Amino acid sequence: MLLRISYQLDPHPTNLDMDISKDSHDEPPHVDIQSGTERDAEFGGSQQRMILEKKFLRKLDARMSILVLIYILNYIDRNNAAAARLRGFEADLGLEGQQFATLLSILYVGYICMQIPSNMFLHYTGKPSLYLPAAMIIWGVISLLTGFTHNFVGALLTRFFLGFVEAAFFPGALFLLSSWYRREELGLRMAILYCGNLISNAFGGLLAAGILNSMEGKLGHAAWRWLFIIEGAITIAVAIISIFILPDFPSNTRWLSPLERRLAEVRLAEDVGDVSEEGEKQSRLHGLRLAVSDWKVWWLALTLTAFTVGLSFNAYFPTLAATLGYSRTITLLLCAPPWAFATLVGFITARHSDKTRERFFHIATPMLIGIVGFIIALATMHIAARYVALFLMAQSYAGFIVFISWMSNSIPKPPAKRAVALALINAFSQLGNVAGSYVWPSVWGPTYRKSYGICIASFGAGILMSLIFRQHLVSLNARLANGKNIGRDGNMAGAAATVGDGHDMEQPDRAGERGKTISARDGFRYVY
Repeated sequence: MLLRISYQLDPHPTNLDMDISKDSHDEPPHVDIQSGTERDAEFGGSQQRMILEKKFLRKLDARMSILVLIYILNYIDRNNAAAARLRGFEADLGLEGQQFATLLSILYVGYICMQIPSNMFLHYTGKPSLYLPAAMIIWGVISLLTGFTHNFVGALLTRFFLGFVEAAFFPGALFLLSSWYRREELGLRMAILYCGNLISNAFGGLLAAGILNSMEGKLGHAAWRWLFIIEGAITIAVAIISIFILPDFPSNTRWLSPLERRLAEVRLAEDVGDVSEEGEKQSRLHGLRLAVSDWKVWWLALTLTAFTVGLSFNAYFPTLAATLGYSRTITLLLCAPPWAFATLVGFITARHSDKTRERFFHIATPMLIGIVGFIIALATMHIAARYVALFLMAQSYAGFIVFISWMSNSIPKPPAKRAVALALINAFSQLGNVAGSYVWPSVWGPTYRKSYGICIASFGAGILMSLIFRQHLVSLNARLANGKNIGRDGNMAGAAATVGDGHDMEQPDRAGERGKTISARDGFRYVY
């Protein structure tokens, strides 16, 4: 069966629900977490268990690390059109007006359409080691075929289906990570994964510079065509390799020994502290209904959309770097240092956010620094100042990384709802990428003052919405501190509340009520 281990959040920063897939007709195993001595005896004692657990985590981390490489290729294949634009992409395809912006935005239309169904399907199959690489092979082929298009319509179709298939990866990767790691282990892994996005911007620029500079006219093809062909081929190769590396879930991963499989299940159950929800057989459609009816999901989606519009400079980064006045190759090389800096800042910010158990100020600070970068770029055409502005703009992604963790922390349970909610928020936010594709028209260059103004407004709106959400979570924590219970959606009416199915929440420990309330006695607190 789909064994769902959903645990309740406490003040720890990486509180996430677990959702582990298993054969859908077996009863979930009961894991006794009351006796630490008895539990450790199962593994030969506490010392032996510690040794086994360290070995297990090393093995798991080694295999999960390929997700970073996949994410790098995911973004390189998504953003390579911006680099191709510097080497005749628009002229060879006969693009006019806003057609290039349309090519960028249409990718996110497909991306939006597929995210929620993909995550629901992955939840059903329980085979990420096959599903994610299969999606990767398909998007690699589509990216490769972009190199053989000859007009706007052909490029439009390849970009749409590229987004349609790429949508499987990011929510699927989050789902997979949360199915293996404990709360105190997950924050670091999520930060490392998302840093793969930032690294892709630096590495992608270097790779594009090499291809565009050396492949012009090879076998009769323009250099920008070789960019799509080579990067697509690399993606396909890595996808095939990842089939043999990626894990599935603890209950059905073949390369685990029986003892390691048992350890993986016990580790998660210990992290839960209460396993009574294991028997809940909530459908994916039920999870969808819960997610759609929770106002917090939509608030987070709108906030993330505002930040995404402000971050739209990412897709046009080579174009913005080109305003410095250097050659194509130098321009692409200049794109790498800002993103290397952003990767470092993102990692440090995420780790500090985890250690301090604070979210809002770790989001707002990088975004405010990004606004300073926009103001500098808006105010001057001085080369040094504008290049510094690119660094300040790029590091704003650190706030985005922390926001991803924050939205995970803010949707406690049940797991069926959380799996859909994360996909829904991420999918909805892609509307920001659709709109952001039209924020940087060529007619506004080379100063792009209007574009920077839009980004400043978007960041400001996102920061304000985050502040309002923070204050709401503060009020919920105050109610919990006063011994009151709240609904899983954060709704509250006096000392007792009623959830959507009509159950009274005054007695949260009553059979069947766990998971319908967030109890003050659980020690749960929102992270803000």
